[in-house]
Amino acid sequence: MAPKPVIITCAPTGGVHTPTMSPHLPITPREIAAEAIAAAEAGASIIHLHARDPETGKPDPSPERFMEFLPVIKQSTDAVVNVSTGGGLGMTREERLRAALRASPEMASLNVGSMNFGLFPMLGKYQDWTHSWEPEFLEMTRDFIFRNTFADIEYILKELGEGCGTRFEFECYDLGHLYNLAWFVDQKLVEPPFFVQMVFGILGGMGAELDHLVHLKRTADRLFGDAYEWSVLAAGRHQMSFATQSAMLGGNLRVGLEDSLYIGPGELAKSNADQVTKIRRIVEDLGLTVATPDEARARLALKGGDAVGF
Repeated sequence: MAPKPVIITCAPTGGVHTPTMSPHLPITPREIAAEAIAAAEAGASIIHLHARDPETGKPDPSPERFMEFLPVIKQSTDAVVNVSTGGGLGMTREERLRAALRASPEMASLNVGSMNFGLFPMLGKYQDWTHSWEPEFLEMTRDFIFRNTFADIEYILKELGEGCGTRFEFECYDLGHLYNLAWFVDQKLVEPPFFVQMVFGILGGMGAELDHLVHLKRTADRLFGDAYEWSVLAAGRHQMSFATQSAMLGGNLRVGLEDSLYIGPGELAKSNADQVTKIRRIVEDLGLTVATPDEARARLALKGGDAVGF
């Protein structure tokens, strides 16, 4: 049997990096839309989106901000639009969900476990900050728990999943998160096929080690059989190597400036499309093909771009 085409997800901006860290991080709605469209043209079939305040670059959960770029992306590309419910660290559950409930997207991210989420080590890498909120935001994570309780997850599954027909990118930062997801599958709150995004390299979650990836994949196979699709993202310098390893193991992958600001050692990526182009070249050099948006929709049983709210 021929290998499945590789689904490339691109996360253009996220809520982790701050404006000081890279001049290429998209901030304004115009920049986010342009970066998303270029990433799709380069080969990403899913675009995972956050919004930011255009003046300060701070993560912004408001539906109004998302609606400044979601229609532009939809009008310009056939890519699957995936709206984050992770938001920015420190937001309430309701804040994190507002934009997705307004947009009723084909996909949304859903973190399936609470965890420490430490960004504070990045404080030592920069001296002069563009905005005062940036060091305060990073320092806050020293004493912060990214909350995703069973009640939170059930709330999002029912409000957004059942209520809007949105399906999920289930973000799993640790082994126990797979078992959390399996519990919701057993309760019939999650129906196959579902999309598991294994996340490595965040302080507070799994380290980016190949043994962990192999163990998670074997565990997911035992828990879910053939009822799921899986993808891998790794933070920082591990991004490209882990994406490559996922493709080699038959999985899908995610890149983008949310996960890493770099294209190579010490070299900032000038765009999200640069990262997509690089990983697409690697995937194709391995003798694999890249999935189209319609192939991703079919494999993930998505409702289609004509059924969204933007």
